[in-house]
Amino acid sequence: MTTARATGVDYGEEAEQLRGELRTWLARNAPPGLKGVTVPRRPEGKLAADLRSWGDELADAGLICVGWPKEYGGRGWTAVQIAVMEEEFARARVPRVTRGMGEGLVGPSIIVHGTDEQRAYFLPRIIAGTDKYCQGFSEPGAGSDLASLTTRGIVDGDELVVTGQKVWTSWYWDATTLFCLCRTDRVRPRQEGISYALIPVARPDGSPNGVEFRPIRQLTGQSHFAETFLTEARTPLFNVIGGLNNGWRVARTTLGNERGGRATARHAGFAERFWRLVDEARDRGLITSPVVRQQLAEAYTYTEILRFQDLQLMSALISGRNPGVGGNGSVHKVIWSEAQQRMTAQAMNLLGPESLIVGEGYQLSEWQQAFLTARSDTIWGGTAEIQRNILAERVLGLPRESRGDT
Repeated sequence: MTTARATGVDYGEEAEQLRGELRTWLARNAPPGLKGVTVPRRPEGKLAADLRSWGDELADAGLICVGWPKEYGGRGWTAVQIAVMEEEFARARVPRVTRGMGEGLVGPSIIVHGTDEQRAYFLPRIIAGTDKYCQGFSEPGAGSDLASLTTRGIVDGDELVVTGQKVWTSWYWDATTLFCLCRTDRVRPRQEGISYALIPVARPDGSPNGVEFRPIRQLTGQSHFAETFLTEARTPLFNVIGGLNNGWRVARTTLGNERGGRATARHAGFAERFWRLVDEARDRGLITSPVVRQQLAEAYTYTEILRFQDLQLMSALISGRNPGVGGNGSVHKVIWSEAQQRMTAQAMNLLGPESLIVGEGYQLSEWQQAFLTARSDTIWGGTAEIQRNILAERVLGLPRESRGDT
């Protein structure tokens, strides 16, 4: 695995010291059963159990929620330190397990907008893996225009009662809590009447809480998303983050983390997949084919472009600048998503006729899974078309695209 050091980029003495510590720790503790394993979006069976155990071991070692401030159970690591961590986990060929949306989205929003009591209650439960979150933002009639959402929240004593419909709910299958936007004031302007509520999937006694997930079947045959139907789902007012009717501000923090996420370290995973593609070509005796070499050269070019983009994003974060200024976020999204599609298509070319054969019960190989899953990469998080419009209109100053009725 190519690291920053190997490619001549100096992250600084402190970062390199951390690299050595992580490398030593992983050499001693990385579970052999997870080495070289490609983790599907929805792991099941023994793999899911092994990942849970590995996550608990990482939590015990203080390697969960490392970007959170120290006073809230994290390590306060910078973007550079987190990038080093991603690189070393990729080098060791073991997955870097996180607490999912709780770690990356909900926790940071509670840190910024929650009360001291909310931080003290919710944050340790995320770190421990007690609370697992899924997202309830988009609706059938409120996607890009999220402020038009219609899911309603009504205050009933010390509880909020929520009714409505959500869609594209990620990580629903083992979630204990839905972080949800609902309209709690229908008179105020759209953004001012929205609340951000953490809704338990089940009541304290284990009975249903009016939250129903209906899986959406995808190309892979799996269901990574679901429709969510809320029927008088109840949650304590204590679970409303940021206060009633202030959810839009909280949601902006969540969405900022969703779009930024682990972007500064995306290269590490991409490079690891590239080298596995090289191994695939070598194992099949195709490494000397001029056509295959040309395709691998293209994939490597994109891998290096992503590495330099990661460094650019990290530089902005370190200096306190917004990494999205100048359209960097949109450029990054377009490049990595389209490169992912190209690389997985190249893998299908390597497999040849084998790429068309699936196992019993629609059992897909790793590369088939990757190829089909990558079809959505240019859609979620802002479509490639939307990103190009942003770059054209807001960065290059080109005339606004006509959006009139035709």
